[in-house]
Amino acid sequence: MSFGLSRGRRLDVAPGVVGIDRAEIPPLPDEIMQDPEAGWIDLHALFRGAGNPDRPLEIEIGPGKGSFLLAHAAAYPEVDLLGIEHAGEVWAYAADRVRRRGLENVRLLCADATEFLRWRTPTGTVRTIHLYYSDPWPKKRHHKNRVVQDRFLADAWRVLEPGGELRVVTDHDELWAWCETHFDRWTQGEPPAKAPGIPEGGPVFERLDFIPPPWAKEGEVVGTNYERKFCSPEKRPHAAVLRKLG
Repeated sequence: MSFGLSRGRRLDVAPGVVGIDRAEIPPLPDEIMQDPEAGWIDLHALFRGAGNPDRPLEIEIGPGKGSFLLAHAAAYPEVDLLGIEHAGEVWAYAADRVRRRGLENVRLLCADATEFLRWRTPTGTVRTIHLYYSDPWPKKRHHKNRVVQDRFLADAWRVLEPGGELRVVTDHDELWAWCETHFDRWTQGEPPAKAPGIPEGGPVFERLDFIPPPWAKEGEVVGTNYERKFCSPEKRPHAAVLRKLG
């Protein structure tokens, strides 16, 4: 089990590093299965040396080549933005784009994002989780690989700060039906999966409309390269926001 950390080459940028080096994240302790908190790390410390715990922290799962990450980080320089990309070559490409842009509030991690949330991310520390155009894994035998699962929603609820948001966009109709089923369970009734701190007796997320970011052009939802290439007025993406309650 990788617990969310993959191998990748280091990419330097002055000042600091864009691609996160494996040496920056300590190995998981032996007692991780008995104490899930044992592997948590200070994510703020990954930014500008000592980091600043007062700065908002956001995570993008699967940033791809980084078009949203670049636009969001430039528009909100007061936000620390961690991109977690599983594919090594894509991760390196996105990190190099950040390096050339000179953005100091972005770090790129080559990892399994769902495992990183579960084993490495402390409770209540993330303002927003962005999940845009993730792999739909269309074959039924591969559905277990989809990001949106009950366990993922439990982990997202835990790591989000009160009022924090999970923002999801996809252009894949069947994946969206899958997401809708899961969202309904977490916004309309008692969630099926438990995690430390999740209250009993009712929903733990509220569902909100997705408001496009300010740089998105007319008719766009997120304004990524993928969206501009594959979406159209005839094939509109699906989008939703889940806001943490409690």
